[in-house]
Amino acid sequence: MITGVIKNKIDKIWTDIWAGGITNPLTVIEQLTYLMFIRSLDEKELETEEFANLTGETADLIFPQSETGQSMRWSKFKNRDSREIFDLISQRVFPAVKKMKYGKLPDFNDNGELIEVPDREEVGQMQTAFTRYMDSAVFVIPSPQVLQKIITGLEDLYEHDIADLDMQGDLYEYMLDKLATSGKNGQFRTPKHIREMMVELIQPTPEDLVCDPACGTAGFLISAAEYIRKHYEGTMSEEQWTAFETKSFSGYDTDQTMLRISAMNLMLHSITNPDIAYKDSVSKQNDISGKFTVVLANPPFKGSVDAESINDNLKAVTNTKKTELLFLALFLRLLQKGGRCACIVPDGVLFGSSKAHKSIRKELIENHQLKAVISMPSGVFKPYAGVSTAVLVFVKTGAGGTDNVWFYDMKADGFSLDDKRTEITENDIPDIISRFHNLDGEKDRERTEQSFFVPKQELIENDYDLSINKYKKTEYVAVEYPPTSEIMTELNDLYKNLGGMLSELEGLLNE
Repeated sequence: MITGVIKNKIDKIWTDIWAGGITNPLTVIEQLTYLMFIRSLDEKELETEEFANLTGETADLIFPQSETGQSMRWSKFKNRDSREIFDLISQRVFPAVKKMKYGKLPDFNDNGELIEVPDREEVGQMQTAFTRYMDSAVFVIPSPQVLQKIITGLEDLYEHDIADLDMQGDLYEYMLDKLATSGKNGQFRTPKHIREMMVELIQPTPEDLVCDPACGTAGFLISAAEYIRKHYEGTMSEEQWTAFETKSFSGYDTDQTMLRISAMNLMLHSITNPDIAYKDSVSKQNDISGKFTVVLANPPFKGSVDAESINDNLKAVTNTKKTELLFLALFLRLLQKGGRCACIVPDGVLFGSSKAHKSIRKELIENHQLKAVISMPSGVFKPYAGVSTAVLVFVKTGAGGTDNVWFYDMKADGFSLDDKRTEITENDIPDIISRFHNLDGEKDRERTEQSFFVPKQELIENDYDLSINKYKKTEYVAVEYPPTSEIMTELNDLYKNLGGMLSELEGLLNE
């Protein structure tokens, strides 16, 4: 858990970078992530060396065995003079990381020229997603003094506060929380506890292929990976671990910076070579179909795309330029039959009256299995936005299957619903997860309760409207008031008492 002390240390590092002239939060996170990644390479190398010494086995090493190669290790340069560290990272370590392949850093010759790691001919040997997006990366820490402060601050965090991988993930989440603005197309980070709720609803396994086609910083992929590691770590086979590190997780985005952060975020969570790609998911550029077993996403809400670029098979489902509708059609196309999806949609998707809105809701209800609509309060995404949203949970069947849809009215998510989002005791999320995984116990609930079922036929009769207020019943409790004469008597008594007190006060003042 990130404590106030840890937050203060991170904020101090952040302030040092800002004081150095880097004020864009995304750039700050990029630069910090590069340094965290460089440190993590040395951590892995130390673990590999220790294992090799204990077992006597030959190990694949990350750093070249030359003097220059070994000088690039965090543990070797962290205590050197600030100017030496600055020159080493900017001229050696960072260029080497940009050209990293197959988990190996390249070496330098006697003239200081980089010797690239040779390509491999074996099938399936590819460079990592991290290095694919490092070509355009730039090291912009402005001075040796600023770099020294960052390294000292990070080292203090790692030595005294970061106990394990989960803690490192929490630290990264806290930094990402500082991206408190939505993107130009309406995308913004999904709070970790909401992502984890959605993952708990879907319950991914080591056999699943998980995709987020609007991945941003890869939060959903990280949450899915953490769930799998938590529930299956002791039982996963070597083949499953290999898949976990490579093909189990896929994410697409149109922002190169987000892709870099996404790839680094996954790498820092031991997912070494995920399928992270630059892709306009709803365009003709993306023709992936029937590949994944799980989709977890919070697609952009207010984005609009060029009608000519939209993939025709999406327009066949919902003929629109609205991204929130096109992404729903995309999720269905991406999934295999039997694949599960939990996604966030703005409230307008639930009750919009346009032909496109109705057609996508009809598609979900008539041709697939819509399982749940979880209405969330509008403050969930503050301070990014105050938009009202819902979580849809459905299964791709291609043959219907919707009989009853489960609705839940979330009133609290464990945090205040204002811009501060401070932690509170009221939290419906554990109840949501518990009830969803015991839907048989929900059948007899009344419409006045927090959750209830609505039969398919009723949804059809209401133009496939999925807003909870359409079906929720309010229980009115009759209030009985005393007779008017009794109220008047009480008022007269109060008036007399007040008059007496005023007279007493006046007497005190005249003494």
